[in-house]
Amino acid sequence: MIAMLEHIKEIILDAQSGPLFTGTPRQTGLACIPGKASIIIGVRRSGKSTVLNQEVDKWLSKGVLKENIFYINFFDDRLSGLKTIGLDIVLEAYYSLYPGKKNLETVYCFFDEIQVIPEWESFIDRILRTENVVVYLSGSSAKMLSKEMATQMRGRALAWELFPFSFKEYTGHQNLKNDLPLNTQQRLFIENAFGEYWETGGFPEVAGMEKHLRIKIHQEYYNSILFRDLIDRYDIPHPRALNDLSRHLLANVASMYSINSLTGMLKSLGYGVPKSVIAEYISWFEDAYFLFTVRLYDASYRRSNANSKKIYCIDHALVRSITPGILTNSGHLLENIVFLALRRVTAEIWYYRTTGNREVDFIYRNKIGEPVLIQVCESILIPGTRDREIKALRAAMQELRITKGYIVTRNETEQITYPQGIIAVMPAWKFLLESWE
Repeated sequence: MIAMLEHIKEIILDAQSGPLFTGTPRQTGLACIPGKASIIIGVRRSGKSTVLNQEVDKWLSKGVLKENIFYINFFDDRLSGLKTIGLDIVLEAYYSLYPGKKNLETVYCFFDEIQVIPEWESFIDRILRTENVVVYLSGSSAKMLSKEMATQMRGRALAWELFPFSFKEYTGHQNLKNDLPLNTQQRLFIENAFGEYWETGGFPEVAGMEKHLRIKIHQEYYNSILFRDLIDRYDIPHPRALNDLSRHLLANVASMYSINSLTGMLKSLGYGVPKSVIAEYISWFEDAYFLFTVRLYDASYRRSNANSKKIYCIDHALVRSITPGILTNSGHLLENIVFLALRRVTAEIWYYRTTGNREVDFIYRNKIGEPVLIQVCESILIPGTRDREIKALRAAMQELRITKGYIVTRNETEQITYPQGIIAVMPAWKFLLESWE
């Protein structure tokens, strides 16, 4: 216990005296609400710690003393014993360093990856009620958004999601003008940046990195997510089955899947994994912000859930680093990029199937509740492809009585006008810089 107390003191003092890496500003909308913990949630290496540092820097710039900043990353191996000791010793360590601050000065607590410590919710709820603190938390589990967590904390938390760099954040990282409209030179810079974004993806650490190093780091991310966030956390009895399942889903990103088809795939590899377990694996992938499921748009949840679903990944370049290149469909990667642009705005995204069994890639509702239809196609210059994509979108627009639809392409622009409405064809870079909120 004494040794742990000393370790925590060292960690607190190291954080107060060390350099503060604030990186590139992120578009999180993170806010500090009195009496509530502010939680930033997202996949590993998406920049959560950097966002916390940005908040530290903000308070320091407002005149808060560094001694009033209390920062701990719970992934620190020196803190592994906290899982059995509990979090009370953390507060004890801080006030043993600064006893005069207790109840007299506001202490700004930044707890990074706190979800690894059991019963953290009740601890945070208690200190918000009994101590003079402002609390920021980060974590890599969507369960921190759950109703269970809200109940345990009695409404004392607000959460914001953080994803790897969006294209707008990526261009901001490169100090490029990214507010539309653009002049010719600015557009050329943006188009070039999209080519780089296509290759590198959005994880901040790999921006500008050589390909072989980027692939190696992506593979390290994948292993960390798989083993630390999934296999270790849930004590999974079939780790090889989980690995093969995740690789299969990555190789088929933006494609349909069903639990029956996945069960058959694993059975062909020699795994006797029940359907219920596979469904649980999928939910855990989503919980770790690694993979995402999109369901059919239907008024009946039962029908929506019973139909085949589509799978997407947290980062399109991560897909390319993990799966064999020969299997990578560039059109599917573009669709994955568009999905993530929408997912940053809302979790309520579906695909649409017309009465004639034609499919539109995405439908979601904007902030005033109107449905928006988006089709993704690498190019509509091929006549057969053009006809298929436009017919599906027009049929969906007519069924839903929508007068404008969108087709996102790799680099094509067009406006297609019909008596019933307009289809706007736009390059991906422009779509990603538009405000879809």
